[in-house]
Amino acid sequence: MNDTADRSTFGDKIALRRELRRRRRTLSLNQQKQAAAALCQRLKRLPEIRRAKRISLYLPVNGEIDPTPLIPWLRQRKVSIYLPVLRPFSTNRLWFVAYRESTPMVKNRFGIAEPCSRFAADRRNRLPAWALDTLIVPLVGFDKQANRMGMGGGFYDRSLAFMRHQGPAPTLIGVAHACQQVDALPIEPWDIPLNVIASDTKVIRPTKTG
Repeated sequence: MNDTADRSTFGDKIALRRELRRRRRTLSLNQQKQAAAALCQRLKRLPEIRRAKRISLYLPVNGEIDPTPLIPWLRQRKVSIYLPVLRPFSTNRLWFVAYRESTPMVKNRFGIAEPCSRFAADRRNRLPAWALDTLIVPLVGFDKQANRMGMGGGFYDRSLAFMRHQGPAPTLIGVAHACQQVDALPIEPWDIPLNVIASDTKVIRPTKTG
């Protein structure tokens, strides 16, 4: 679980992304469950989670680490929960839509459950990304400097591009299995940096410079 591998071992980013997805898919259901429980215990201790009143998280697929055990704890604390939803008539962008026990759900084109289009289209059920306190986002890979590798579609980078400018913005927490850590990742100019990365074994914050 704690082994690391330099990106050069796997060649380009496509190969590295494939390898890291393979790693998480090899985890048994019991390992997945244990990892989710350990992750959520770490998340509960983060000040960025404890003080948040509006949080977006995700529903896991394809071996992604599962943040949903956090939901009962968040509801008990009266935290409003949101889910990313594929924005219609837009290229790889997201809406952030309220997720309640009564929210009607459907599967999107990637097979991921999300609030249905009629519910999501109602502005009263949506929140602009800048108004969220915290976003918990899935990662394909991460390194010890808290750099991230996403899914490759650029959904979060496009949806959070406003964070390159001054103004209100959420805290970004990337989450992944410990086995998805590598020695170093390439940084692209369009990458939106994370504030924290949490796995089932550790919490990493970017090294401050200057």
